[in-house]
Amino acid sequence: MSTLFQPLQLREVQLANRIGVPPMCQYSAVDGRISDWHRIHYGSRAVGGAGLIIVEATAVLPEGRISPADLGLWEDGQIEGLAHIAQLIASQGCVPAIQLAHAGRKASVGTGWETQRSLGAEEGGWQPLAPSSLAFGQAYACPTALDHAGIAQVISAFVAATQRARQAGFRVIELHAAHGYLLHQFLSPLSNRRDDDYGGSFTNRIRLLCQVVEAVRSEWPVELPLLVRLSATDWVEGGWNVGQSVELCRQLKTLGVDLVDVSTGGLVPDAKIPVAPGFQVSFAEQIRREAGIPVSAVGLITDPAQAEAIIASGQADLVLIGREILRQPYWPLQAAQALGEAVSWPKQYLRAGPAGAVGR
Repeated sequence: MSTLFQPLQLREVQLANRIGVPPMCQYSAVDGRISDWHRIHYGSRAVGGAGLIIVEATAVLPEGRISPADLGLWEDGQIEGLAHIAQLIASQGCVPAIQLAHAGRKASVGTGWETQRSLGAEEGGWQPLAPSSLAFGQAYACPTALDHAGIAQVISAFVAATQRARQAGFRVIELHAAHGYLLHQFLSPLSNRRDDDYGGSFTNRIRLLCQVVEAVRSEWPVELPLLVRLSATDWVEGGWNVGQSVELCRQLKTLGVDLVDVSTGGLVPDAKIPVAPGFQVSFAEQIRREAGIPVSAVGLITDPAQAEAIIASGQADLVLIGREILRQPYWPLQAAQALGEAVSWPKQYLRAGPAGAVGR
């Protein structure tokens, strides 16, 4: 029996299998609200057979958006549209999750398919915020360093967005602390040059993430899982690394985090990343083994046998299939066929489903 298609229990939420769709920005929102594109995109992936879908980075504050076209949950008017997405996902037997995020110094840029640079006010841009006044790159604006009042506002915004996510019907929350966005910026000494209680030592640099986790966990129902996405390494000497990630994850476990979504990179534009199939899986495996916390693996996982081996060998508890599910929305159903696992196809698609299905 395939281990990839065994259920995964996280608190009182059970995923039907070990395949998830990671958060992938669609840059198709207007004023933080969903568009028809989101309905089409998430609906087609929900039909595809994954056990979990994590809705893309959703900003907790308007200035926390990556681009003007990002989703948001900073006001109540954004709940209704996201509730429709959550219901759509759940109707297909898939667990709806949402990633809450703040872009920090990587905010106020164009959509993902445009040249990445800071937008001016005349283009709908705004002043980005960060732990320190250090720009991400030459084409990016220098951010304003957050003061303590600004940090408190960020924490409160994550809590308020959590409450709205619950109202919208999501069953899992993921906090985005990876890919060079705000919470990751506080973690790494490359972007955090503060000399107060949020900078300098490891304990100080992880303080904001731990405070956000504690605040969100206190508002999120005890029966529902909380995830954190981490970049296990910056891929740069002197930056955030896997040893620090392990120690952080030990602490996150005690704070009530149920699974760590392990990725890498994104903090600096010139990191040399050895991209190859499954290139991040070893980091997930190390965190799982040394921190004793469930993990998901992501990064050029495209083949059903590859995904099966990751789960069967204990390298991860969940695989997140990103680009391949953009190419093939029904990858989980096709993976089941490839692995000889019997799963239910939508009735409407049976004629194109498993070999031997009745139809014409």
